[in-house]
Amino acid sequence: MTTATWATNEADYFDYARTLVEGATVLDEVVPARAPWSGIVRAGQVLTLVDVGGNQSGDCLVFNAADTRERYSVPDTLAWQGNAYVHTGTVLRSNEARALMTVVGNEVARQDTIGGACSKESNTLRYGYHTYFHHACRENFLYEASKYGMGARDLVSNLNWFMNVPVEDDGTLGIVDGISGPGKRVALRAEMDVLVLVSNCPQINNPCNDFNPTPLRVIVVTPDDPASLGHPVPTAPAIAG
Repeated sequence: MTTATWATNEADYFDYARTLVEGATVLDEVVPARAPWSGIVRAGQVLTLVDVGGNQSGDCLVFNAADTRERYSVPDTLAWQGNAYVHTGTVLRSNEARALMTVVGNEVARQDTIGGACSKESNTLRYGYHTYFHHACRENFLYEASKYGMGARDLVSNLNWFMNVPVEDDGTLGIVDGISGPGKRVALRAEMDVLVLVSNCPQINNPCNDFNPTPLRVIVVTPDDPASLGHPVPTAPAIAG
């Protein structure tokens, strides 16, 4: 994989970049525009997601690979860190308050986890009935989740890598022009074996993808120097239920 290439339109520069954390490559795949992706990331491995074309939202869900009933939780994550944004050092917490992954590298000032995922239904509500047939992230998630025996009941509020959702002083939100760019990256260390689902967002009705969906790149490595990333976050026992 070359580090950079020109798109069909030479005015659009694609930067595939390298892994943000050096190590032995376990997986290296390009996720085409609008497409879904999923994979297992083992404890201690690091996943780097690359914003190849710039301002391309990568919607993301994380599950305990051994028991997918345990999955990423927005309220637990934000309550533990006391911040509305995801940034370097953020621990992605599960619905059992355990550590799923930790952001160990990040080249975008703030990453979103409150904007949610687009769907045919939300497109219709926001942009009109003529958009109902537009492909959306919820359909991408359902497609990938079905490979692991999951369905609609397993879809929860998600992360939106590279998407810009500012929180204004009055508490209002908005999906606005991105603050990412070609080749920008975020890296996450798995604190347990996790299943990661990514929807390379197909949205064309708002600026989350610059109205032009582009590829993402997913790289998983076993880090050369784990100690440089800080100590693994202790994974507390699961809450009995």
